[in-house]
Amino acid sequence: MTEASETGAPESGPPTAGAPTNGATEPAGSRIMRTYPDPPVTFVRGAGSWLWDDAGKRYLDFLSGLAVTSLGHSHPAVAEAVCSQARTLVHVSNLFGTEPGHDVAATLDRLVGGGGRVFFANSGAEANECAIKLARKWGGRGRHVVTSTYGSFHGRTLATLHATGQPSKHEAFQPLPEGFRHVAWRDLDALDRAIDPSVAGVLIEAVQGEGGVNPAGPEYFAGVRRLCDEHHILMMVDEVQTGLGRTGRWFAHQHYGVRPDVVTMAKALGNGVPIGACWAADEAAQAFVPGDHATTFGGQPLATAAARAVLAVMEAEDAPARAAAQGARLVAGLQNLPGVATVRGMGLLVAAELEEGKGAGPVVAAALDAGLVVNAVTPTALRLAPSLLVSDDEIDQALAILAMVLRAPGLSSSGGAGSSSLGGSSGGPGPSSSAPD
Repeated sequence: MTEASETGAPESGPPTAGAPTNGATEPAGSRIMRTYPDPPVTFVRGAGSWLWDDAGKRYLDFLSGLAVTSLGHSHPAVAEAVCSQARTLVHVSNLFGTEPGHDVAATLDRLVGGGGRVFFANSGAEANECAIKLARKWGGRGRHVVTSTYGSFHGRTLATLHATGQPSKHEAFQPLPEGFRHVAWRDLDALDRAIDPSVAGVLIEAVQGEGGVNPAGPEYFAGVRRLCDEHHILMMVDEVQTGLGRTGRWFAHQHYGVRPDVVTMAKALGNGVPIGACWAADEAAQAFVPGDHATTFGGQPLATAAARAVLAVMEAEDAPARAAAQGARLVAGLQNLPGVATVRGMGLLVAAELEEGKGAGPVVAAALDAGLVVNAVTPTALRLAPSLLVSDDEIDQALAILAMVLRAPGLSSSGGAGSSSLGGSSGGPGPSSSAPD
């Protein structure tokens, strides 16, 4: 069943014509803290792969709220689960047992590969905080350092910000918590040199999402696993953006035939309802005892009801297989577009690197005006992450819009990604996005 037929969204036809959408839409006198650029458009409704703004203009969404709404907007099964749970029980705290968290934990454990336990959080950053704390507790006093890579993105809390390998994001918040070390991406020798008796674990992405959609590759991942085994430290994989079907497997590390000790996830798990999870193999999970880690809202019934419905739909639809097939269609189309130099990624997490002279920021803005939502993951690359239920026709429409935009004159690199309020870039080793993940 396609996303459009389930949600009632139109299955074909171009986006509704409308006036240009660039420009601030923040209400006068807004009291929201200014941690994001002025929004170019205000969305008020969504269905499947489609969004509508406050002027009634329709857009094809190929960003999915930064790889979050993997079943599309307003999926009926998720909406019904949330509504039903809201009428039943929303919150009592983790001092008491609730449902359906046990079902969700059992499903996640099975999808990862079994033999582990799950801690529920509210976001990807919190899932990574859990992983960092678990590594420190498992390692013991004096063995507390977490090593990650340049170009990585692990969150915006103080600890996960320091784990993030983008030094330009660190400067305004120094001093950051101690115990983090960065090495070059896909450099096993550098990682080996960085591991000393103070290191408790390695935190790594199977595909660097915010770093530019850069797959790690099987040889590198196997090497990381080998080094972690040799040094008796935890291999922790951040699957916040790649987890739950997006890359064509349930988790991106499964492409590489490697079993991590810890896996973090969030984004797609709630299809827009905030929830994150940290899975750890039993041996590592046992390092935590009651009182070591907690969160008031983590795993509350409203969020886990949404997650249970999301996982049920994903399994019924075979979301990984759909992502692999539709991703191949999207990549093939992107490779034939004018102005696209190369395409990289996995499944339906894809980056289109533009030819020299074209800036991703201006292309993103022009695409938005034309009714397509994508973002600039680097100054020269577009990120596309549509719903895993995206239809052939919707992919073809997105490609047609991008072809039109890329043929237009004046999309030089001078604007850079920072000229688009949907994404940007900052300095430091490796590409990065200034839009908070």
